[in-house]
Amino acid sequence: MLPGMTSEPEIQDGVGGPDAFARLWTPHRMAYIKGENKPSGPTPDDGCPFCRIPSLSDVDGLVVARGEQVYAVLNLYPYNGGHLMVVPYRHVADYTDLDDAETTELARFTKLAMATLRKVSGAQGFNIGMNQGHVAGAGIAAHLHQHLVPRWGGDTNFMPVVGHTKVLPQLLADTREMLASAWPID
Repeated sequence: MLPGMTSEPEIQDGVGGPDAFARLWTPHRMAYIKGENKPSGPTPDDGCPFCRIPSLSDVDGLVVARGEQVYAVLNLYPYNGGHLMVVPYRHVADYTDLDDAETTELARFTKLAMATLRKVSGAQGFNIGMNQGHVAGAGIAAHLHQHLVPRWGGDTNFMPVVGHTKVLPQLLADTREMLASAWPID
């Protein structure tokens, strides 16, 4: 047991009945839950963050790498440390709307992201995919983006399964710097 911890129930006003559970507060998740920075409509002028990010500095936008057709950016609400997205600059909603150059660079950036994440974090596997449309789970359906979530053996433990909380060991700014420094230069 850590210093200061006790197995006795903690009594705290406002949290219901006393119990033996410690609480890990994640107030930053409330922005995601409330839908902050979500577009108000389907066009780029409706507040699309994926259209806005390229105008920011790499550090402010959490951009890891920029190509001619797409860019790689950290997910602001990651499932795992190093959770990247590859995003076309052009505001399109559906994969079939990409032109050949966009499709090619999106695939190439996916491969570069995987290689970079393996190099810097020892990722043992990946979940890679796109949610097309709100009904398929797309948080921002109006602007296509592909997720790359690095995985490691045993990375799903009691926290996300029971506590519905993900513990990330590194700040996003530090993760961005590590990945951007290791990203291969063409």
